Amino acid sequence: MPVYAFIFPGQGSQAVGMGRDLAAAFAGAREVFQEVDDTLRQKLSKLMFEGPGEELTLTENTQPALMAHSLAVLRVLEQEGGITVPARALVVAGHSLGEYSALAAAGAFSIPDAARLLKLRGQSMQQAVPAGQGAMAALLGADMKQAQEICAEAAAVPDTDRTEVVQPANDNGGGQVVISGHRSAIERAIEIAKTKGIKRAMLLPVSAPFHCALMEPAAEAMAAALETTAPNVPSVPLVANVSAKRESHPVRIRELLIQQVTATVRWQECVRAMTDMGVDRFVELGAGKVLTGLIKRIAPDASGIAAGTPAEIEAVLKSL
Repeated sequence: MPVYAFIFPGQGSQAVGMGRDLAAAFAGAREVFQEVDDTLRQKLSKLMFEGPGEELTLTENTQPALMAHSLAVLRVLEQEGGITVPARALVVAGHSLGEYSALAAAGAFSIPDAARLLKLRGQSMQQAVPAGQGAMAALLGADMKQAQEICAEAAAVPDTDRTEVVQPANDNGGGQVVISGHRSAIERAIEIAKTKGIKRAMLLPVSAPFHCALMEPAAEAMAAALETTAPNVPSVPLVANVSAKRESHPVRIRELLIQQVTATVRWQECVRAMTDMGVDRFVELGAGKVLTGLIKRIAPDASGIAAGTPAEIEAVLKSL
């Protein structure tokens, strides 16, 4: 019997038009999009369906939009095929903001609470660092050890005793590590990477340096928010970004969600932890196929399938 994990994408998977065909085809999807719109008092679904792209990519919009799409897909799977998280998934996991989608899918948060938390998370992450002071870069062909060495060297400000923040933000597996921190330190890291034989090092078009120590103000904002909107016990465990372990205790999950804002997303380790548990089928719910692509690189013996469009949902319904 296949053992399933349901996984949920993070920032970078958004695109204008996301969810539009889903809403046209399924009343359940429309209900989820309307619920998020009403909660945020914002026509977020219209922005998702029609753009403009520059507004959709604002972090405060991207984060709840991706969650809404993921939970709309789940609602359709539930209504059309009777496929529920507790009945089919051994565990859930999400990449960065996708953890909130995963927890909502497992009943630890309501959809409105997840939408409010992600709106705040996006706003606070954007405001944590003045525009232009932070950056992120992808190191392609690097492993975590190499990335850590590059960051340690790049942290030192030349001709001074000062250091700047630069640290691994995402270990995505398959030789892809993303680093984050002060822009000048990231630029030094790119130059250092070139001298160490790294295949490619490039700046990413992001609006803030996510998952590094510069996000501490955002972590404080989320700590306050999660005090009043605490998670419940999920119906299946979460494999958490920060610990790369199975987590079910609400207090522990809250702590990890706070830490996650400034900590490395250990996605490669999360996937390997899930395969060690016996997972051999990954179902990515939501926009794009980024995580499905990473699964192929990290766990080639497992299979992954993405469900984000009506056609993809039809394929998932047949396979499950």
